[in-house]
Amino acid sequence: MRFFILSLLFALFFASALAVKQQKAVIITYPEETPKSEVDKAISVLKEAGGVITHEYKLIKGFAAKASDAALEAVRTLGDKHIPLIEEDSMVSIDGTVLENGKTE
Repeated sequence: MRFFILSLLFALFFASALAVKQQKAVIITYPEETPKSEVDKAISVLKEAGGVITHEYKLIKGFAAKASDAALEAVRTLGDKHIPLIEEDSMVSIDGTVLENGKTE
């Protein structure tokens, strides 16, 4: 009986862990002529879809975020005039080597 209960609890825990949406760190930028209202709209849509804004840039039109693929697709399809560039966030070293999750190439 105890084994059955432990097995059931393990199965429930495993299923709930799989149900969590995977979020990835991204940088979303817009062309210079994009109005601030478009960037603000993208931020709002991303938050409504469960994403988290980690930084808003001042020198360029854009922001960094953690979001699911569905949230990123919602931002990508907002409009056809000001198309965002969505890139996975990663660290770049001074010699040009891209570091992902602390691993060097």
